[in-house]
Amino acid sequence: MRFVLASQSPARLAVLRAAGVEPVVRVSGVDEDAIAASLADPTPEELVTTLALAKAEAIASGSSGDEVVVGCDSMLLTSDGEVHGKPGTVDVARERWKRMAGTSGTLLTGHAVLRLRDGAEVGRAVDHEATLVRFGRPTEDELEAYLATGEPLNVAGAFTLDGLGGWFVDGIDGDPSSVIGISLPLTRRLLRQVGVAVSDIW
Repeated sequence: MRFVLASQSPARLAVLRAAGVEPVVRVSGVDEDAIAASLADPTPEELVTTLALAKAEAIASGSSGDEVVVGCDSMLLTSDGEVHGKPGTVDVARERWKRMAGTSGTLLTGHAVLRLRDGAEVGRAVDHEATLVRFGRPTEDELEAYLATGEPLNVAGAFTLDGLGGWFVDGIDGDPSSVIGISLPLTRRLLRQVGVAVSDIW
C-alpha cells in the first residue's frame, strides 16, 4: 500500500518523514480559487476541507493501485473574521503582518483521506484541525528582513512555525504539526476510519 501525499508542500513532507513515513508526492494542480468561488458562502472550516478533498480526489482519479491518498489545505482565520491563504506578494504579506502582529489567529487545516484498492475508492474520511496561534510583534526591520527571504509569500497566513517565521510566534494552543501543514493526530484518526493503522505506513 502506497501512502500518497497530494501536496507539493515541503513542510508537510518533512513532518511525515520525521514521523516515519516516506510518502509518494503527487501534486494535484487543482484550481483552488475556482473551487472556492463555486461554494455558496462556506464557513472557513468547510472551505479548507472542501479544498483538501478536491486535491485528494484529483490524485485518486488517476490511481490504479492500492493506495491511501491524503490531501490538505491550510488557511489562517484572523481575529477580524477574515480567512487568509498564501499572500503571494511582499505587499500583501506585509499588510497581513501589520494587522496580525500582537494578535491571535486560528490556523485551520482541512484533511481528506481516501483509501483505494486497485484504483477504486473503498473509504474516505474528511475533517479539519484548528490551532490558535499567538503572534509576536516583529520590529519594522525584522519584518522587512523576513519578507525579503520570500518565506512568508507561499504559506498560509504569511508565516511558518518550523522556519524563520517561528521567531515571531509567541505560542500556540493546539497541535503544532497542524500549524506546519498536516496534523499527525488527526491524520492517524482519519486513517483508522478507512481501515489503515498508522503503524502500517511506517
